[in-house]
Amino acid sequence: MTRLAIAVCCYAVIFAASLFCALLLRFDFVLTDYAISVFRDSVLILVLLKIAVVLFSRDWRRRMRYSTIYDIAWSAGICLACGVLVSALQIAHETMPQIPRSVIAMDTLISAGAIASARIMAQALRTLRNTKRNLNASRTLIYAHGSEAAAMTTSIQTSSSRLRVVGIVSPRNLIPNSVIAGVPVYDGSQGLESIINHTRAEVVLMPSRLSGREVREVSEVCLKQGVNAHLVPSIDEIPSGRFELKMREVTIDDLLRREPNQLDMAGIRTVLRNRVVIVTGASGSIGSEVCRQLLDFGPRKIILLDQSEFGIFQIEQVFLALRKDPARSLPQLEFVVEDITDKEAMTRIFMLHRPAVVFHAAAYKHVPLMESNPQAAVRNNVFGTQVLVDVADRFSVERFVMISTDKAVRPTNVMGATKLIAEQYLHSVATRSKTRFITVRFGNVLNSAGSVVPTFRRQIEEGGPVTVTDPEMLRYFMTIPEAVQLVLQSSAVGEGGDVLILDMGEPVRIVDLAKDMIRLSGQRYPEDIDIVFTGLRPGEKLYEELFYETEQNAVRVHEKIFRAPRESEIISTMMNEELRQLTEHLNSSREELREVLWQVTSRIVERSSAQPVESAAFRRSAA
Repeated sequence: MTRLAIAVCCYAVIFAASLFCALLLRFDFVLTDYAISVFRDSVLILVLLKIAVVLFSRDWRRRMRYSTIYDIAWSAGICLACGVLVSALQIAHETMPQIPRSVIAMDTLISAGAIASARIMAQALRTLRNTKRNLNASRTLIYAHGSEAAAMTTSIQTSSSRLRVVGIVSPRNLIPNSVIAGVPVYDGSQGLESIINHTRAEVVLMPSRLSGREVREVSEVCLKQGVNAHLVPSIDEIPSGRFELKMREVTIDDLLRREPNQLDMAGIRTVLRNRVVIVTGASGSIGSEVCRQLLDFGPRKIILLDQSEFGIFQIEQVFLALRKDPARSLPQLEFVVEDITDKEAMTRIFMLHRPAVVFHAAAYKHVPLMESNPQAAVRNNVFGTQVLVDVADRFSVERFVMISTDKAVRPTNVMGATKLIAEQYLHSVATRSKTRFITVRFGNVLNSAGSVVPTFRRQIEEGGPVTVTDPEMLRYFMTIPEAVQLVLQSSAVGEGGDVLILDMGEPVRIVDLAKDMIRLSGQRYPEDIDIVFTGLRPGEKLYEELFYETEQNAVRVHEKIFRAPRESEIISTMMNEELRQLTEHLNSSREELREVLWQVTSRIVERSSAQPVESAAFRRSAA
């Protein structure tokens, strides 16, 4: 109430002063008896009328020191409405004090100008106060383009941040020697290093939407110059000056991030909206992200299925927290703990829920561990997929999307071999099924459970050394959100029997990844953290492939998705015979099972490739 009383008093003063100034202007700054009588007769009614409009429109709730152009425009509209209302009342009621129309017009303009000036002054005083407070703050460069640079600079200047912007670096500067919010703009082509030296900057801020290449280049320069590099939310995430700017450290995901995917949102929504969707491996890195992204496409029900009780419990807690957000509308969720190799359980689940779409992300994927446990790999990756495919075919599921791996291309390890056999069984059923069985094949994802990034992070936290198998080892990498976006897109563009291969970009040397992570942790290689080369582990390749020879002419069906050419024919009886062999040896010794697995894989590869698989490579991995 105190704030309201102060606001009413301020508005009353402004409106009374505006009318007085309008009369002075109208009568050439001479206070005639007529002017004084008009002011005396109308000031009280005019001020009360305008205050009533202000209270009705709630203009008084718009904080002066946080004013934006929208607040100023709203206040100007209020003043205009008051002028129109006064003129209308004078025409409608003869008892109303008669104010010359020219005075009403000038009063409207002066009132709007006075309120706008008050808002600008309050904003300027706040900025000036923060600037004085931040004189000893860290000298900061903004590395961003025009609108983003302006938003970031304004946010810092109007907040209590311990940063002081001394320059803006525009990577593609279109207006040389310009100034934004009182801060000089430097042409990025001059070189970031020289700009840092010139401005004596201590911090460089970048918007999070910069490409991975740009983040990497800026981070490397900052490291050499001893300057801290940070990422900030994109302009869509920064409320214009109303909250303190938040920063975060650069991560390995930022360095490898690519341009955002352009998704066919309408096409994906057509596939998923009001559908029942099953996600296997729902507590895993990929499966859990699939479940999260599905929320944006309006499925009627999501069944989150995993054999890990603890994993399902964790993701259940995540979704329960989302339910507490009143702004979000979640579909019906079912959290199911079951094993995909249990055909009776899968049949019961499909019969109960009648899913239209299945995303099959359940798999054992750790290469060295599966070398020691081929029975588990075959049982889960091959026969688990067989169970799901058969049940999906029986219940006429509309789409079945299996997530595969680049290790299924000419595999030299148990994990890759089992995924290849799963791919082939999927395709053999697709030739005779109404269900659209689709395989999506891609490489490594950053930060997935058990992958190289968490391992390197743990080794760095422990003080090193970081272990890398070989200095020439190459891998394809993609962030988890990007991979899942393309998996969902694949569900929309894929046809039955398709092998869709994601564009993974350029491969990354693992040793370079390790060096980047050491640098991002604030350490130096090799002074603080060393790298030790341990040699290839069982089943590992120096490099991974995404295509067989017969798939080299794959066509692009999306900017980051390829469709491999269809194989002429996959004989179902052949696949059944190969699966029978695996079944017979499933309880044999590890060596016998690996030998049979190699024989089956060799025949499949020879059908899919111009080059047969090298038995020596596979057998070495089994040793």
